[in-house]
Amino acid sequence: MNEAARDFIRQIIADDLASGRHREVVTRFPPEPNGYLHIGHAKSICLNFGVAEEFGGRCYLRLDDTNPLKEDQQFVDAIMRDVRWLGFDWGDRLTHASDYFEQFYDCALELIRNGKAYVDSLNAEQIRAYRGTLTEPGRDSPYRDRSVDENLELFQRMRAGEFADGEHVLRARIDMASGNINLRDPILYRIRRARHQRTGDDWCIYPMYDFAHTISDALEGITHSLCTLEFEDHRPLYDWILDQLDLPSRPRQIEFSRLNVAYMITSKRRLAQLIEEGRVGGWDDPRMPTIAGLRRRGYPPAALRDFCARVGVTKKEHLIEMALLENSVREQLNADAPRAMAVLDPLKVVLTNYPEGQTESLPAARHPQRPELGERELPFSRELWIERDDFMEDAPKKFHRLKPGGEVRLRNAYIIRCDEVVRNEAGEIAELRCRYDPDTRSGLPGAQRKVKGTIHWVAAAAALEAPVRLYDRLFTVPRPDADRSGRDFHEFLNPDSLRLVPDAKLEASLAAARPGEVVQFERLGYFVADSEDSKPGRPVFNRIVTLRDSWAKIEQAALQAER
Repeated sequence: MNEAARDFIRQIIADDLASGRHREVVTRFPPEPNGYLHIGHAKSICLNFGVAEEFGGRCYLRLDDTNPLKEDQQFVDAIMRDVRWLGFDWGDRLTHASDYFEQFYDCALELIRNGKAYVDSLNAEQIRAYRGTLTEPGRDSPYRDRSVDENLELFQRMRAGEFADGEHVLRARIDMASGNINLRDPILYRIRRARHQRTGDDWCIYPMYDFAHTISDALEGITHSLCTLEFEDHRPLYDWILDQLDLPSRPRQIEFSRLNVAYMITSKRRLAQLIEEGRVGGWDDPRMPTIAGLRRRGYPPAALRDFCARVGVTKKEHLIEMALLENSVREQLNADAPRAMAVLDPLKVVLTNYPEGQTESLPAARHPQRPELGERELPFSRELWIERDDFMEDAPKKFHRLKPGGEVRLRNAYIIRCDEVVRNEAGEIAELRCRYDPDTRSGLPGAQRKVKGTIHWVAAAAALEAPVRLYDRLFTVPRPDADRSGRDFHEFLNPDSLRLVPDAKLEASLAAARPGEVVQFERLGYFVADSEDSKPGRPVFNRIVTLRDSWAKIEQAALQAER
């Protein structure tokens, strides 16, 4: 790797290897299986698996399954699916915190024997009251000075299932007056009578995340435990646990800024709330910031990896413009997506001088920069569909699309001239009567005749009618979960985040689109055949992203106002 391209984490790792502190790099990605992974996790996945690969090391995928009340096998399956989809492989290094439940228990016994942990019988509300505040120290629990033998007996009885949930907890004995609240005798174990997805009913006590995570890192030989900045205040506890126990290795925790993207929320609790309320269709709804949602939306994994690389790794929290993500998507799709034509808001055009009953097939490139992809054939006939906003009756001078008496080129076809506007009984424009110039098709003498506008079209008789979903940002403000006005995040839900076009007019070749297949609708944007709802011969298309960023100025103004 180029020295100048190294972020601070990669520089630390390089220095550790150069100094001989470590012979190899071992990292881990440790999600909790209590929801689907989101775009913030994508950054952590790319970082942990990426640095291991770059330095010839190893990366574990570890499921931190220590809370059976919220965990489920569907989340485990989704996590593995998402990591693989992003392009990373853990090989034989798939582990679970539950693999180490017996070791966690032994470590807790060791702390008790050494006078470093005790069983507390205060309830949850009392523990919070005794903990103190950011400006006031905490108070010792009246149970803090129980003897080692009494603590051992109580903890063993906790494991045996003799007590109810919340009746006792195991706490570390550190310092109730510490300025870091995480060191004020944190809870290490709690009673939780819930069936675990892997261990069943073998356990009724479960370790807290900080305790289990630290020991798991040490047992797996993790060299660099990479965490987001909210864990910075937890690092003293991480180090305290390592100091107290006889473990096979000593990992180093390093924090970096989490990925915050404008117009998104990444709280699993709030995302689950949106699902439960029916505001979105599920964890894989294409409006969701989950990796599953982005995949169904049509975002390619290479674009997410590119986005994470562009964002970089820093210690400073900042909000990333969504335009940066969408630019990565556009660049990737522009290189790969074949082209097709689709009309979303159709207006009929009748070519009065085109022979009735005649059809012809016009060749068009599948991709303008990739001739190896070949050509497609476009049916052409007397009646066509064009976009309604490609015609304007009272057009300004600089309007270069179709207008009365004006000419425009039909993409990959002929030049047409609008002669007459036909209205329905309600006075709405229902049809345009036009003439085509038969000499202006490619390869004919008049093909070089120039007009200022080119529009797309679909032959009416051969059009495929299919639903098209136009997705947009789920929220209307850059920070919906941290709005300074104190308003609830629901108030910022975008009512236009999904608009359905039930019967869009599509190029006939799109009937063969397979679920997950991406195509550029020329002049409209990139679209994907929905992976769940598309059927053979009956695709349902989702808009991935527009061709141009219509939100850029709005987004920049909103972010500037926040600053």
